[in-house]
Amino acid sequence: MIPLLVIAGPTASGKTALAIEIAKKIGGEVVSADSMQVYKDMNIGTAKPDEEEMAGIPHHLLDVVSPDTNFSLAQFAVLAHEAIRDIHARGKVPILAGGTGLYIDTVTENRPLSENAFDPRVREELQAAWEVQGGEAMFATLTRLDPAAAARLHPNEKRRILRALEIYYTTGETKSAHCKKKSEKIYDYFVFALELPREILYNRINRRVDVMLEAGLLEEVRSVYATLRGKQRTALQGVGYKELIWFLEGRATYEEAVELLKRNTRRLAKRQMTWFRANPNIIWLDGQKKVETLAEMCVARFLDRTAEGEGEAQ
Repeated sequence: MIPLLVIAGPTASGKTALAIEIAKKIGGEVVSADSMQVYKDMNIGTAKPDEEEMAGIPHHLLDVVSPDTNFSLAQFAVLAHEAIRDIHARGKVPILAGGTGLYIDTVTENRPLSENAFDPRVREELQAAWEVQGGEAMFATLTRLDPAAAARLHPNEKRRILRALEIYYTTGETKSAHCKKKSEKIYDYFVFALELPREILYNRINRRVDVMLEAGLLEEVRSVYATLRGKQRTALQGVGYKELIWFLEGRATYEEAVELLKRNTRRLAKRQMTWFRANPNIIWLDGQKKVETLAEMCVARFLDRTAEGEGEAQ
């Protein structure tokens, strides 16, 4: 199996700096596990590292698609697996780093991807059926075909209901059945996550929003918004973008938008921590320690683990 080092944690916890420091020490390359950093021209609001921050360390899965493209979990997984294999084949250590827990879990556990099931004809027919029959009828159909999936949804969640139905009509299997398929383990992965006292983390978040605004976040949002010209795209739903779009559309004052941005970022961090705390395999790191100290700890633990794995293989 390919050794894989993972750096996770909430937004503003220092993941990027730690991943880069580890890469310097161990001969690694970073694969971003951030659902928003895949978009081009969205740099400030996604906290995308610049050339100086990267310090010569190769980064993968940054600037993959334009903001007018809806990028899926399945697309991410395919590209991430390719990048990890390529890094390993060149004798480097792949380091998966980011705060999108679903992306990290999907890759590390090599989960089956029902999202790969796509048929534009089926999608169009389902969209038309929704307009004619209505949401309740479509939800009832999903309840009959895939009760497990329906139980996790609300009747008003149009996109998810249609997606579950699309998977069924495209593959002949329910979404629930796809999710239960056993995955082949392909990585010997080691997950570290940064944690900070809530007050310190929230202060970091508030300060980072101020720094982003000083760096031109509003201008970046205005540019992306103008480029999309009213198109509803996933990129515009990211924290840091949707709040300032409310300001641009006159639905909030600038001050209100900034406060919403800070609040929503804090809430995002809370959701991220909830996700990661549910993983019993994570090794938690004190985010208040120096990045050099944390990197040394991670490298030592990772190398010990790798050596153990090689010994067992022999």
